Amino acid sequence: MPFPFTVAITGQSLIHHDVRTCRDPGFLQIVDVLKRADVAFTNFEGTILGRHGGSPMKGSYFGCSEPFVLDALKQTGFNVLALANNHAFDLGPPGIMSTLEEVRNRGFLHAGIGLDRDDAATPGVAAFGNRHIALVAMDAGPGPRNMYAENASNRRPSRPGVNQLDVTRIFEADQAIFDMLETIQATFQSSRLERANYAQPDDPPVLDDDKEVDFYGTIFRRSNTNRRVIAVDSESASIQLTAIAQASSRGQFVIAYLHHHHWEPNWRDVPDWVRAFAHACIDAGAGAFVSHGTPVLQPIEIYKRAPVFFGLGNFFFHTEKGETEWSSPDVWKSVVATCIFDTTGSLKIELLPIVLGGEQIDQLDFHQRHVPIAALGKTGEEIIDDLARRSAEFGTFIERDGPLGRIDVA
Repeated sequence: MPFPFTVAITGQSLIHHDVRTCRDPGFLQIVDVLKRADVAFTNFEGTILGRHGGSPMKGSYFGCSEPFVLDALKQTGFNVLALANNHAFDLGPPGIMSTLEEVRNRGFLHAGIGLDRDDAATPGVAAFGNRHIALVAMDAGPGPRNMYAENASNRRPSRPGVNQLDVTRIFEADQAIFDMLETIQATFQSSRLERANYAQPDDPPVLDDDKEVDFYGTIFRRSNTNRRVIAVDSESASIQLTAIAQASSRGQFVIAYLHHHHWEPNWRDVPDWVRAFAHACIDAGAGAFVSHGTPVLQPIEIYKRAPVFFGLGNFFFHTEKGETEWSSPDVWKSVVATCIFDTTGSLKIELLPIVLGGEQIDQLDFHQRHVPIAALGKTGEEIIDDLARRSAEFGTFIERDGPLGRIDVA
């Protein structure tokens, strides 16, 4: 692969407002960083209300955007978009088709949704100069089964939707709790048919009857401990890893992207299953792994000389007036990570700290924080120092140079 080249990676972009007229110097500094990179990547956290129409598929946290937000992302400097996330199906299949149409019309490299499962799982590939970049993007939920793309089968047409990494949430429960759950179900006579009815639009799970119980949509497993487990379906994982391996074998630089909402109680912590899957993606041939979902900045790891961004939080995060869920300052802080791959195969990462709405965020309501601003003062230093402390637990050394952070993989 030809070198050097640069890949700039940001937090997720949940964008509803037109930011093209913003002339804040701190925002324009970020725009300059993105435009100087060969590849500038974000996750478009949403769906487009376009000519195919659509109707809301959820109640709270529903979101769709007009096509101009893609023009805003383009002007900001982005040229690569992951489209797999929990908002991609907010308008149903018509929203999937409109999003694909509008993204393609603007020339973005994209992946993560499609007209059927094969289409949604197909890597996006594009040439940037003489370099070929492949993007494999997937969502692990939780989400209803009908948001995920499906191929046509006997008497069933195909379904446009999101590329799924199929995972199952299981609660391991000790004997006392497990017996109590079984007693409750027996009291209310929960039959297999009733469970099937309440599983709609999904299918009821297949259980190990000696060890597991489906307690009204949640699986509990008999155990000696009490804990939550996220189990990745091996066949589903194989589909994603094979796509990565095939793209890598063709000499393409692969970005593996995962979106999920299976967070730890402390949002800043990295789930063990995500770390294991990230390593599997790198082992399969990915040159970088990126994840979003939790709306805060998570540690960075270098695995086999490839960057692993477990969570870069938010880049654009346009909320509705009156929303109060996002009071944590961590929701509004992140970094722009510019990865520089040089001719020797070494890797340097430059970290620019940012604050959505600027460092004086206490002066703005959540719904007024429209753009990220470069944090070049004390707040920026604190962002980098905090990220460095947490990333050190993963063996990553981040050096702070003023308000900026640097990672050097010789």
